Amino acid sequence: MTLSVSLFLAFKELWRNRGRFLLVSLVIALITLLVIFLAGLGEGLATANKEYLSNLDGELVVFQDQANLAVLSSQLSRSRMNNLRRIPGVADAGAIGTSSAFVQYAGMDPASDPISYSLVGVEPGRPGEPAVTTGRQLGGIRANEVIIDRRVAQQTGLQIGDTLIVKSTQAAIDQLYPVTIVGITTSQQYFFQPSIFVPLFTWDNIRSKPVVGGLQNELTYNIVNVKLEDPAEQEVMIERLQNQVSGIEVVDVVTAYENSPGYSEQQSTLNTQRGFTLLIGVLVVGGFFQIQTLQKVGQVGMLKALGASNPLVGLAATIQIVGTNMIGVLIGAAATLLLSLGLPPNIPIIFTGPQVLIAVLTLLFIGPLGGLVSIRFLVRVEPLRALGLAS
Repeated sequence: MTLSVSLFLAFKELWRNRGRFLLVSLVIALITLLVIFLAGLGEGLATANKEYLSNLDGELVVFQDQANLAVLSSQLSRSRMNNLRRIPGVADAGAIGTSSAFVQYAGMDPASDPISYSLVGVEPGRPGEPAVTTGRQLGGIRANEVIIDRRVAQQTGLQIGDTLIVKSTQAAIDQLYPVTIVGITTSQQYFFQPSIFVPLFTWDNIRSKPVVGGLQNELTYNIVNVKLEDPAEQEVMIERLQNQVSGIEVVDVVTAYENSPGYSEQQSTLNTQRGFTLLIGVLVVGGFFQIQTLQKVGQVGMLKALGASNPLVGLAATIQIVGTNMIGVLIGAAATLLLSLGLPPNIPIIFTGPQVLIAVLTLLFIGPLGGLVSIRFLVRVEPLRALGLAS
């Protein structure tokens, strides 16, 4: 009986003041759009920064000990690689070198600017080389072959067998290196750019550097991806590797990409924005229903004078708050879905199911949270005082 009367009172008032409630629902819809958009932007930026590292098939990543887990600052030599592979418990290890390069290709608009991609050197058949979805893996450590990720193929229209020209600057002179595409892999962005994978020695030959041939006698690269015989023994192997090979720091893959330059600052900034947006939502919902409550104190006093109980009045107010908030969240979620269909592919926004679900549930929670004050105010209304009859 209480529930049915509460529903009647709540929807009666919602319909009578539908313009006012629809307006606040639209405000909640805008907040919903902003929260889900920020969540998608955070996921997209994180993916653009970490995608390749998070997809490594080895469990551990080895850095130079003084590099502070920064990939570009880390410099490792071949001699350390040989030591790593001999340690018991290591199934395999692959060197990875990173840089960036501009590329040219047949059919490219001559008036357009060269496109920059991450140039990643890997050892064929070793951890660090991504598995191809089309074509074949790299043939040899000195082969003039590349694997491109799906985004490169989409942006350039290049396919297997096509020639890609890598443009690099060596000794202040621009050099062009033609390489053949032999495979296409999934999206493997690194440092906000799609990636091109080349054999390690080819990478060392074609990457930009101040002096042709470099000043070092030994090939150096940035990090090593280590695959373990028993992935469950990561902690034991981290300690063993650091004890047996000097000058290295070993971490798991998650720690490696979370220490990428700007990663934690970027995510904390977006999380702060998302938190403030939710706080604004609580204040908007709470403020609207508090004003609404103050405007109907006399009506509530009359209801209570006629016998309406506090639970009935509180339940009616709760139904109004939940209903208004739910309509706003649904409109906002639908608007976000439509907006995402029209976004250009170069905007780093990724919507995942769990991420959107968490955002929607959080937004559904802020309505009742924001309306708690007005509900408490309603149940404390004294009928005689509200009707101006108290002495």
